[in-house]
Amino acid sequence: MALAAMLLLSAAPAHAVQPDEVLKNPALEARARHISEGLRCLVCQNQSIDDSDAPLAKDLRVIVRERLTAGDDDRQVVDYVVARYGEFVLLKPVLAWHTLLLWLTPLLAVLLGGFGIWRLSRRQAPEKPAGLSQAEQAEVDALLERR
Repeated sequence: MALAAMLLLSAAPAHAVQPDEVLKNPALEARARHISEGLRCLVCQNQSIDDSDAPLAKDLRVIVRERLTAGDDDRQVVDYVVARYGEFVLLKPVLAWHTLLLWLTPLLAVLLGGFGIWRLSRRQAPEKPAGLSQAEQAEVDALLERR
């Protein structure tokens, strides 16, 4: 039983939130965790600030909690962090004119690949030779008779 509990705990996502960072209000803490899941650690770059042990991630977690306790709503907290650190801090980029290429590149790659495959399938196979002419066939027969 204890082994099963240890396996379940080890399979859970690792959170780097320190006990001194946790808010006493469970509703605010849940909101902070929800916001933190969508913010990128600028040091690790592929982890949320909730999962990162980097000092900058800790600073961002503290900022999120400070803004929430100051009365900001979730959108205001995210906007504050984005204004301070740029859109790169978002794990999921926004869909806007300046990020349109980022969102359309996979679609364009699939379309270009499909077009290339379609073009290759439409190519005509090279014509097969019609066969030997009478002179060539006579020459082959003559060579075979010499054997």
